[in-house]
Amino acid sequence: MAKEKTTAVAKAAAAAAPKQKRSIVKYFKDARSEFKKVVWPSRKQVVNNTIVVIVALVVSGIAIWALDTGFGSLLMLMLGRFGN
Repeated sequence: MAKEKTTAVAKAAAAAAPKQKRSIVKYFKDARSEFKKVVWPSRKQVVNNTIVVIVALVVSGIAIWALDTGFGSLLMLMLGRFGN
């Protein structure tokens, strides 16, 4: 009975032991094979996405500028009324 417990504990410890480290060469071979699976965007898609990002930045910038100007004017109006 005690021998069975010892064997079970040994098996559990062996199963929990860390796996051997993979070699660096295998890592780079795997990375290379994964890069072959990547579907790169075409030049047209890259240009289109760049234009979309630039337009979004300009629209966001204008919206932030408008809010900043509006809140600044509102603050000056409030300070002008309460300051007198």
